[in-house]
Amino acid sequence: MAIITDMSGKTAVITGSNSGIGLGIARELARAGADVVLNSFTDNKEDHELAQEIADEHGVSARYIQADMSKGDDARALIEKSGRCDILINNAGIQHVAPIDEFPTAKWDAIIAINLSSAFHTTAAALPMMRKAGWGRVINIASAHGLTASPYKSAYIAAKHGIVGMTKTVALETAQEPITANAICPGYVLTPLVESQIPDTMREYDMSREDVIKNVMLKRQPSKEFATTEQMGGTVAFLCSPAADQITGTTISVDGGWTAL
Repeated sequence: MAIITDMSGKTAVITGSNSGIGLGIARELARAGADVVLNSFTDNKEDHELAQEIADEHGVSARYIQADMSKGDDARALIEKSGRCDILINNAGIQHVAPIDEFPTAKWDAIIAINLSSAFHTTAAALPMMRKAGWGRVINIASAHGLTASPYKSAYIAAKHGIVGMTKTVALETAQEPITANAICPGYVLTPLVESQIPDTMREYDMSREDVIKNVMLKRQPSKEFATTEQMGGTVAFLCSPAADQITGTTISVDGGWTAL
């Protein structure tokens, strides 16, 4: 995937980025020359080794900073510890599935905190840094479920719709500054977590891998193909490029046509 713009001298902070979509975005931004800050709630040797691997591969600064995105103070501290934040990627998220009348209150609170409130806290902390630097990008990883709904995912859908709304507000508040705010709305993305679910789903439905992917997992995704973490990274890179200077306050769907239905 071609590098769209040179991001040398920029620092990107990506929440929830020691695997999956967040890691794919971090790798693409590092490949484009940005220094990156990885984050998750763990603090393992492997987390710091992953940052070092990215630094060595791309010749940039890469650090891992532990922060629990369910805690507002941690979310703000992540930005402060980063020292600089030109590009903020709010990606951290969790999921739980249950009917609304049976939905555990603790799960609701955790999903709203991690998927929505953390983005409020990181954005509030990052905007002064972006204003001081004279440039900034806020990119929120929402979901197709930020634009449409499914049953049994009330907290996730409420949070993702909230992220889309907050993105628009940030865009309006920064509209006359060299700062943009946008939300990316992916459908199903092939991450290690999704990949690990395929064998169990094959057994559950007694189907081949191909049939499970097309007819179960991607039932609502018309392309019948997963998006990739590399494509997510490329979309983020585009939003950081000069070509996207006038793209703000909107959503970009990377969902194989899901929300066109």
